[in-house]
Amino acid sequence: MTTDSANQEDSRDGGGEAAADDFEDYADLGATTENAMDIAETSMDRVRELVPDETLADRIRQKSVHATGDPEFQHLVRFTGVDDDEPVRAGARAVLDTAPVVTDITMVKAGITGRGHDCPVRKAIGNGADLAAETGMTRTAASVLELDREGVYDGSIAVVGNAPTAALALADCIEDGTRPAVVVATPVGFVKAAESRKRLREVAADHGVPAITNVGRRGGSGLAAGLTNELIHVASDAREGAVDL
Repeated sequence: MTTDSANQEDSRDGGGEAAADDFEDYADLGATTENAMDIAETSMDRVRELVPDETLADRIRQKSVHATGDPEFQHLVRFTGVDDDEPVRAGARAVLDTAPVVTDITMVKAGITGRGHDCPVRKAIGNGADLAAETGMTRTAASVLELDREGVYDGSIAVVGNAPTAALALADCIEDGTRPAVVVATPVGFVKAAESRKRLREVAADHGVPAITNVGRRGGSGLAAGLTNELIHVASDAREGAVDL
């Protein structure tokens, strides 16, 4: 369920971008038709009936409910920073600065919108094959360590949606001096998932790295992509002057 077996070929080609420019305002960065816009707006209206709508952190809580279909998930989200809004502000600023978005696997990368930002988006999986073969560590952990060796994670929007071992490797990198602009980590499953997020929260807090995570076994690629897309959405609103970062 969580393991680092997702090594499919990258199929993301930015296909959602073309029709997007017809709409000045949108409720969801993935909606590209009028009907989709109506559905997205109605869905978010219903979410806002269930989740507070007062802070930037509330927007992440709302997106977590929207992504999971579960109103209770808002209570499972955790924010690491001086306040709950700090990771959202840091993530939105990183988007405005066109920082790279680095995901653990292809599925998360495929879920990152191509709209509302100019950030390069890349995946870790597919790197570090020699390290994985030499050490026996998982491919995603080796991939994270390889990209970190290349300096990719410093200043990045680091996203982990699937692999607990990727989250643990990222925590090690932060402990060793790497400083992402923000971390979004929601690895899912029964083995090491909750523990990996807990370690990442603790390391991020110790080293001043803003982070968005969750507690429990649940999570996944769709959730990680959705939360990252909300950071992009907040950045878009800030660009328009609707949000003060």
